[in-house]
Amino acid sequence: MLLTKITYHRRYCVNYVLSAIMLSVFYGTGWAQSLPVGTPLLEDFYRREQLLGRLDSTVSFSIRPLTNAVIQRLNIYKPNGVVAVRDKSIYNFTTGDTLKVHILPVQWRHQINTTIPYGWNDGAMIPSAGYQTMAAAGIYMQYKFLSIQLRPEYVLAQNKAYQGYNGKSAREWSQWYVAIGNSMDKPERFGEGWYSKFLPGQSSIRLNFDPVSIGLSSENLWWGPSLYNSLMMSNTAPGFAHLTLNTTRPVKTPIGAFEGQLIAGRLEESGYLPTPSGNPDHFDNYYRPKSDDWRYLSGLVLTYQPKWLPGLSIGFSRAFMMYSESLEGKIANYLPFFAPTSKSSYSEEQDSALNEGEGIARDELLNMFVRWVIPAANAEAYFEYGRNDHPWDSRDLVVQLEHSRSYIFGFRKLTPLNWLGTDYLNVNLEVAQTEGSKTEDIRRGGPWYRHGGVRHGYTHLGQLIGAGIDPGSNLQTLNFSWIREMKQLGVQFQRYVHNNDFFYRISDDMRRNWVDISMALYGEWDYKNLLISSQLHFIKAMNYQYELEEKPEIRNYWSFDEQDKFNLQFQVGLFYQF
Repeated sequence: MLLTKITYHRRYCVNYVLSAIMLSVFYGTGWAQSLPVGTPLLEDFYRREQLLGRLDSTVSFSIRPLTNAVIQRLNIYKPNGVVAVRDKSIYNFTTGDTLKVHILPVQWRHQINTTIPYGWNDGAMIPSAGYQTMAAAGIYMQYKFLSIQLRPEYVLAQNKAYQGYNGKSAREWSQWYVAIGNSMDKPERFGEGWYSKFLPGQSSIRLNFDPVSIGLSSENLWWGPSLYNSLMMSNTAPGFAHLTLNTTRPVKTPIGAFEGQLIAGRLEESGYLPTPSGNPDHFDNYYRPKSDDWRYLSGLVLTYQPKWLPGLSIGFSRAFMMYSESLEGKIANYLPFFAPTSKSSYSEEQDSALNEGEGIARDELLNMFVRWVIPAANAEAYFEYGRNDHPWDSRDLVVQLEHSRSYIFGFRKLTPLNWLGTDYLNVNLEVAQTEGSKTEDIRRGGPWYRHGGVRHGYTHLGQLIGAGIDPGSNLQTLNFSWIREMKQLGVQFQRYVHNNDFFYRISDDMRRNWVDISMALYGEWDYKNLLISSQLHFIKAMNYQYELEEKPEIRNYWSFDEQDKFNLQFQVGLFYQF
């Protein structure tokens, strides 16, 4: 037993040291291949390696996609390999020290929702009932400091009809259009019949000068330390085209390590109406067409890990969104990050949630976060706090800290299950809240991800860029799993509260909140070059679409006909590495 344990850890240490040596050779040429956000098995494997003390603790895991320079592997898709980049096979080859070519893994995902759309953090896939599939493949090439990654994605969805929102009165429909239909580009259904779309996916062209990279990319981004949701950037929507300037690894200085990214992106509309067919009872009366102009998104994220507090990283991110016609060629509109964060700096007039004092219709999100990794305990904890509305001044910020806020906090612990240290029990908890605070009753703040001036909201191609749960929603997640290296078998429990901000606009009935209770059984397994992931998700949507039916013959207030829906979601993904 002792010999087995020593052999296991010696093999790992040898691979780690060789990787570090080989990477130091390639750093001069800026070798910076990236691991797409949401890559099955691999992305979470590297994060767990950090909790076990096998990966550099200065990596914040709050700016993704990760690069091989960050995770210290020559081939980012082969965590146990160190010389794969120099393979002379038909899939990976190097000519001298100039041209490097790598055939990227093929990914093929399948999903079925039996009754209603469900799911997020799935990139190109759409919220859809019925069957859906997504396929991706590509190639990575690098010549000296120039790198090109072509990894397009294709999605095909049955897009089956299902019951959407069904207001019972003109007032309810009016409020639905105010809160959702006219202030966000988030259609209930993406047209009629099958949905098919070809996207650039996780593609990029970059100039790499270690530790900095600059280029054009359509890759998904993830900003923040959370596992299941991110207030600022996630992979719920497809990746959007953006210019990027970012670090490819932590930049170590005498006072600590820094990471950062600056982007300028283009967000597109979905092209679909908020409701499928336009019921004349409400559509003609309340729907207001949105601008057909594209939106400009500028974003900045920075992290810092103090030298004297290893494992602790703090950071912030800030994003601005506006229609392109409002840019007016001004540098201050293209790079607004140095704009004040208090409204008193813009105007001495009355506070406003729409930022009229800035003289321009744009939406802003601000997020601060912290992550603490404790390798000695094989654990991590993290927290995000964001605001959707400027405070008037610093005093206002302290007095009404809850105003327009959202937050996420979570904890994760790995516990060894055997003396060898190869099997672990993984336990993690995450709580996300985007529901507005009580201050909304007396002060306009604007729900997260939607805005009166930028009426498409914080979306791209009809899906949210930030947290996958709807605005005004809350999610609690509890997860248990058995882990052995990349293999994982687990069970996950979730409670998902749908858009309470909207619910309290239309109802004072305490019985009608729409809440999903779910349990998922999932597994992840690697066999040679094949990675397999699968999940069976049981979802009970209680008071679906905020509905219930009274029983007039019974006087008991809590006796009513439950308007619940049951949805079975099945997912399976195949990921083949050449």
